Amino acid sequence: MNTPWYQENATDENEILSSRVRLARNIKRYPFRRKLSSAEALSMVQEATDAVTMAGGFFRSLDMQTLAPTEQTVFLEKHIVSPEFLSGDLPKGLLISDDQNVSVMLNEEDHVRIQSIKSGEGLTLAYETASQIDDLIEERVEFAFHTDYGYLTTCPTNTGTGLRASYMIHLPCLSKSSDLANTILPQITKFGVTIRGIYGEGTASMGSIYQISNQNTLGKSEEDIILGLQNVTRNVIAKEQQARRKLLDNSYNLLEDTIYRAYGILTNSRMISANEAMNLLSDIRLGYLLTILNKPKPAKQIYQIMMEIQPGHLQRSAGEEMSEQERDKTRAKYLREIFDV
Repeated sequence: MNTPWYQENATDENEILSSRVRLARNIKRYPFRRKLSSAEALSMVQEATDAVTMAGGFFRSLDMQTLAPTEQTVFLEKHIVSPEFLSGDLPKGLLISDDQNVSVMLNEEDHVRIQSIKSGEGLTLAYETASQIDDLIEERVEFAFHTDYGYLTTCPTNTGTGLRASYMIHLPCLSKSSDLANTILPQITKFGVTIRGIYGEGTASMGSIYQISNQNTLGKSEEDIILGLQNVTRNVIAKEQQARRKLLDNSYNLLEDTIYRAYGILTNSRMISANEAMNLLSDIRLGYLLTILNKPKPAKQIYQIMMEIQPGHLQRSAGEEMSEQERDKTRAKYLREIFDV
């Protein structure tokens, strides 16, 4: 069995943590989600489930109606599902591959959302995987498609290719300045690219982690969208590296102190919130990248640790619901153990 993307070494090698491609599709014979009745939604989910499972035997189907809330939160923290998918009362379905790197959300914003995630810089491979699944499904169901406009979607910004490509990117030095919001974001918007929080649209950044993705799909080919995002992301990374060099040249002592303070707090705390821990782990990851932090690196990737300190993961590991204070204590204990102090 393949390794989940967040356990691979590439997540800790550079600024890009992961590459993701999501394809939005709607089945022609059903109304869009906002007009779906419960009975129609149930029928659509079953038809799409059959099409996906027939397309590839490596998917397993999950009944979201019976999946425990903690498990649903874990899937969100792993970026397998979106916040919107977990909301709403209409029947929905989820299919995931054994390694959890490919998933299909049924009845999210659109009827079918095919998602492929790769570790590090793997956007082209992610697209190829998602496209293969898309082709196999389309052999069994007819998607809503217009000869002039392409694939028809609930949100007009997805109409066309239905492709949303994104990188999850770590920008610790830009986050310490005002350049990201005041300069970089306005610049990249001109190229049809935007930066969002860690769980996508409407969410905040945590641990200096952002999603950078294309905004529109109409009038562009899949190759053009991917190439455009790659070019803009390279420029953003260049700005991050420039900010790092500036800190190293002008504020090395302060940077070193920030990184070692982060390590000291993280490895000695008895209670710590998810947000504080994420920010400290961000500084520690930067310390390892710059070889400033002269401490043994944990066996797990830093991003995997970031994921496992989130509320859903902590509660699943404990096998019980916990209060916020209990989670803060459990999180601190987990971090001390993971860094073996």
